[in-house]
Amino acid sequence: MQGLRQLSTFIGQTFALWAIVFAIAGFTAPQVFTPFKPAIPYALGIIMFGMGLTLRARDFAEILRRPFQVLLGVVAQFLIMPLLAVLLVHVFSLEPMVALGVILVGCCPGGTASNVMTYLARGDVALSVTITACSTLLAPFLTPLLLELYAHKTVDIAVGAMMLSIVDMVLLPIVGGIIINRLFDRHLQVLRDALPLISVVCIVLILASVVALSKGAIAKSGMIIFGVVILHNLLGYLLGLLAARAAGFNSAQRRAIMIEVGMQNSALGATLGTKYFSPEAALPSAIFSVWHNISGALVANICTWWDKRHGK
Repeated sequence: MQGLRQLSTFIGQTFALWAIVFAIAGFTAPQVFTPFKPAIPYALGIIMFGMGLTLRARDFAEILRRPFQVLLGVVAQFLIMPLLAVLLVHVFSLEPMVALGVILVGCCPGGTASNVMTYLARGDVALSVTITACSTLLAPFLTPLLLELYAHKTVDIAVGAMMLSIVDMVLLPIVGGIIINRLFDRHLQVLRDALPLISVVCIVLILASVVALSKGAIAKSGMIIFGVVILHNLLGYLLGLLAARAAGFNSAQRRAIMIEVGMQNSALGATLGTKYFSPEAALPSAIFSVWHNISGALVANICTWWDKRHGK
């Protein structure tokens, strides 16, 4: 079991590398990955089930212990990123399906990778985990409604059907994971050890499939999409940090909010884009998945460098 734990840890820590490798593979050998399109929702369900296995009652107790910090994090997540997306698609005059994809990833909840990056940045991990859990549990309702609000002029949004899909792919697997964790906690260590490996396999499968399906769009306007995604992510960090600073939060809390706002559940965005719209609508989420893990690691390194320089 020690070998499995070490392999899983290594794969999890080098996720950004594997994301780049499989994105390139999806672009260069699309015929290998396009057949995996039907498996994308199931891969997302596995990722969310794994998230549920890591959650405990104390993670939700943070809501009662410090409701203002949690509320600000969740509100900032669902306010800043969608509005930034709308601004960017207008500034860069993106094609309708790509613009829809940028707004879609902006309307998604925070991603689980944010918890790892918060830890590496010496941020408030308990706050980060709680905000991620809350925003994810709210996603079945808020993500479709926000998408309808900001993108209804681009395409018809099947709000009800999308809500049910997110319940099936996100909410039920998470709740199932929480229940299994509660009932069989002491017998799940092997599965927990393998979770980083399983999650990375599922995410890169989604990523490679979306890139393979979107090869034409990438060849046509890939650099513009990359630029928009990078700006979306970096501005999310900045505005999240400024919101937490304005609220008077301490350094660890500011870092947690900053990373929570800037990092999205891009796997959900890619899955919804593929299922309800087109591969082009899923492409910004796929690119976001690669980039935000790179930028998150850089932000964490900057934070630790800052602490060392100031003797913290």
